[in-house]
Amino acid sequence: MKRLIHKCAMLLFGGMLMFGCGMTAEAANMPIKQGIFIGSVDVGGMTPAEAETAVQEYVDGLSERTITLKAANGSEIKVTAEDIGIKWTNPEIIKEAAEIGQHGNVIVRYKMMKDLQHDNVRYDLELSYDINAINNILQEQCAVFDSDAVDAALSREDGAFKVQEGKSGFHLDVEKSIDVVNDFMLEEWDYSDTAIELAINEELPQGNAQELSRVQDVLGTFTTSFSSSNKSRSANVTNGCRLINGITLYPGEEFSTLEAITPFTEANGYYMAASYLNGKVVDSLGGGICQVSTTLYNAVLLAELDVTQRYNHSMIVAYVDASADAAIAESAGKDFKFVNNTDAPIYVEGTIKNKKITVTIYGKETRDANREVRYESEIISKTPPGPDVIYVDAGQPIGYIVKESAHIGYKAKLWKVVKENGTVVERTLVNTSTYKMTPRYATVGVATADPNAYNEIMAAIGTSNIDHVQNVIAILTAPPVPQ
Repeated sequence: MKRLIHKCAMLLFGGMLMFGCGMTAEAANMPIKQGIFIGSVDVGGMTPAEAETAVQEYVDGLSERTITLKAANGSEIKVTAEDIGIKWTNPEIIKEAAEIGQHGNVIVRYKMMKDLQHDNVRYDLELSYDINAINNILQEQCAVFDSDAVDAALSREDGAFKVQEGKSGFHLDVEKSIDVVNDFMLEEWDYSDTAIELAINEELPQGNAQELSRVQDVLGTFTTSFSSSNKSRSANVTNGCRLINGITLYPGEEFSTLEAITPFTEANGYYMAASYLNGKVVDSLGGGICQVSTTLYNAVLLAELDVTQRYNHSMIVAYVDASADAAIAESAGKDFKFVNNTDAPIYVEGTIKNKKITVTIYGKETRDANREVRYESEIISKTPPGPDVIYVDAGQPIGYIVKESAHIGYKAKLWKVVKENGTVVERTLVNTSTYKMTPRYATVGVATADPNAYNEIMAAIGTSNIDHVQNVIAILTAPPVPQ
């Protein structure tokens, strides 16, 4: 009897040593005690390996759950938990769960088993999500529904203004929305299909009917003629006028003519027509558009708005005085810009009639009725054209000649003159402009089978006199005199 008790004591002592020093390989394969859960997964009766597989399968099932992301303007994007990189992050909890009831003496383990019969042990299932995946979804799929605010604006019909109500814009706050999605999935998600309201910023429109009703007065108006222009150039002026017509500009806003009238493409209504380039006249899409910016410039000056960017042409233009022009050149970055420096909105109206363009700026007149503003052009210097320049074109026959007119070089100033009650009270320099001198150019064909005719045309070209070259061409190309 004593030997039996001694043997049992030895077994109990050995068992205590085994569990006190850690699980043996055999114990590691023992089933997890009943009543133990990882999240909502009951792992009781499973080996640790089986429990890990069961939990991973549960997480894999969660990856198929639909997450509806609510973006701007009522739009929705449906993704899955897998799309946002769901991942189980605490698989080490399996070992901890497996060790319950495996340590301590018989009494401790017995008590633990009894406790599990009444109260389950539930370990948290910890998940994580891929921030980069969330960011990419927000940027590529959700942000596309953003919209800009549309300010309240004016239109003018039959001589009367009409108000076009504004519209709010909505923009996804990507950085904040990343936190919204990640925090919701970590802290609030119940593991079912769900929807998440993303962080959307509302952009309120400017203006209202009351504010726009102040626009009634003519602040400045100016007209230029393009009566000598061909069909293509006339079309470009008309198109540019259309593109600036109807602009509403609020106090403090800057207007860019280049932004309003570009791109210079056929799809945007432009044709090939003559324009200035490096001191020469060349054909380009939108040729003639500078007459629109120039007419606008003069209306802006009369309205006394703030001019923030203006360039003169490379050569003098015929439709305004020197220094009263405003060139546009997209390739050179030349733009005409101005700011509404009044305390009320302004409206830009462009009209075409009888091959004349008129730009009128409306707003709220606050200047004294006795105040008169005009602008004076002062020529400081002139540079006459140099000798004619003649280019030879061996691919064209004698008789071919293309000419470009000469341009006088100018340096000029534009002065702002203000009168009050008929008396000059202010004379301010607005700009100083320099225009290139360019000689007459001609390209002359010299191809011929007649060596005498070739020698005569080359001799004429050598005089650098286009008029003489034309006379020689007339002689060489004249029909034979009947015998």
